Amino acid sequence: MSTYVLSDTRTLTVRSLRHILRSPDTIITTAVTPIALMLLFVYVLGGAIRIGSNQSYIDYMLPGILLITIASGVAYTSYRLFLDLQGGIFERFQSMPIARSSVLWAHVLTSLVANLVSVALVIGVALIMGFRTGASVAVWLAVAGILILFTLALTWIAVLAGLSAKSVDGASAFSYPLIFLPFISSAFVPTDSMPAPVAWFAENQPVTSIVDTTRALFAQQPVGSDIWVALAWLVGILIVAYAFAIAKYRRRFN
Repeated sequence: MSTYVLSDTRTLTVRSLRHILRSPDTIITTAVTPIALMLLFVYVLGGAIRIGSNQSYIDYMLPGILLITIASGVAYTSYRLFLDLQGGIFERFQSMPIARSSVLWAHVLTSLVANLVSVALVIGVALIMGFRTGASVAVWLAVAGILILFTLALTWIAVLAGLSAKSVDGASAFSYPLIFLPFISSAFVPTDSMPAPVAWFAENQPVTSIVDTTRALFAQQPVGSDIWVALAWLVGILIVAYAFAIAKYRRRFN
């Protein structure tokens, strides 16, 4: 992006972040459901689940919980984008001498910041519940990179949903399948415990490779080919979602 675009994006991102600061309940709400799921699975269901290793259940399931946190959080991006569209703010921006792409990037960067805060809250609660890892700073940065890429990919899907929605409910409803997807993956139970058709789907959908990679990094184990599969999924989804969102935005305002 040019200096002009960067400057406009920074200004509009600060505007969006101020809205988040005035209403921090969105971040808290995003973190509440994953934390509740952790409590339920660890203290109620965890004793009945066999994961086939000596790893504690909180260590096993945390990567999936982090993805659910992000999937829940991006719904607010679509919601805020839809409200801006309905309020005529986009039309107002179109009449001003600012880079058009900066309007969307401001929502994307706001989503990234808000979701990283929510993820930090969830990790903090997980540590209190007994999550432990001997991962180095470099490994934590690698995990952060994967989560950032996951957030960006889902956020651009949220942007597309916000631009296409006809109602407030429709703007956030797209996130429900994304929140549900980790439940049909290796996030909470090994895939070999599932019926064959379900196991096949779980093993070949993007969440499983992302979860397995993150889990291996936290456990200081070899990640194998999972990391390349995960990165291929994330980059592919990001590129496709970005292209469709930009195309939709241009059609709407050109």
